[in-house]
Amino acid sequence: MSFWDGLWRGRSMDFESGSAATNSIELTKRHPTVSLNKQGAATGNLRVNLSWQMRTSDIIGKQRGGGGLLRHPFKMFQPDVVQAHTQGVVNVDLDLGCLYEMVDGAKGVVQPLGSFFGSLNAPPYVKLSGDDRFGSPSGETVYVNLDHRESIKRLLFFAYIYDQTPAFDRTHAKVTLYPSNGPRIEIDLDERQPQARSCAVASLENVKGELVVRREVKFVYGFQAELDRLYGWGLQWGRGYKAKAGGG
Repeated sequence: MSFWDGLWRGRSMDFESGSAATNSIELTKRHPTVSLNKQGAATGNLRVNLSWQMRTSDIIGKQRGGGGLLRHPFKMFQPDVVQAHTQGVVNVDLDLGCLYEMVDGAKGVVQPLGSFFGSLNAPPYVKLSGDDRFGSPSGETVYVNLDHRESIKRLLFFAYIYDQTPAFDRTHAKVTLYPSNGPRIEIDLDERQPQARSCAVASLENVKGELVVRREVKFVYGFQAELDRLYGWGLQWGRGYKAKAGGG
C-alpha cells in the first residue's frame, strides 16, 4: 500500500473498504472482465478511485531530435511528472460519476454535478466522497456497499471533464477499484481521444448473483446524456452546475 493510499484511508475511515492489496489486476482489451465473487470480494465496501496527473512533456512539448539531452545532459535526472494543480498546467477538472440501475427498476446518477452524492446505507448504496478539482494524489472516490448487492442490477462508472478544455489525452487518468478483499483492479484511460469530454470507464453488473466488473473505456464527445444513450439508461438530462470551490 502506498503512502498516499494510507493517507487517504486515514481521512476516510467512515467509508473503510478493507485492505488495498499490494497485487493488482489490470483490465485490458484482451482481458476486460473480472468476477468479484471469484476473488472473494463480493461483500463490504468497494472503493472506486479516479486519479490523474499531468506530465511536463505534455505542456512544454518534447525537444525534437536528440539534441535536447546533449545540450542539457542533467535534464535526464529531472522528474517530468507534475500534479495537475501545478502553475502553468492546462486547467482540467476531472469528475467521477456513477450511473445506477436497481433491481426494482429505480435509476439515477451519483456525481458532483448537481450535488448528487448518493447514499451508502440506503438506495442506491452508492456514495461519492468529495470533489477533487486539482488532481491531488487521493483523487475522487465512489463507494459501493456490496452488502446490498442483491438490490443492484448494474452500475456504470464514468469520468468527465467539467467546463474546461478537453484534454483526456494529457491527464493520464486511471480508475482503480479496491474491493474489500483480494487484489485491486486497475483501468487506465490510455487511449488518445483529445476532444472527448466523457468516458465510460467500467461497469459492474449483477449476473445471476455474480458481480462482474468489465472494462469499458469508451470515449464520447458529449456528456452524461450521450453516455446514457450509449448504454440505454433512459434518464432525462438537463444542464447542471457545481457549487463553487470553497463554498461548502
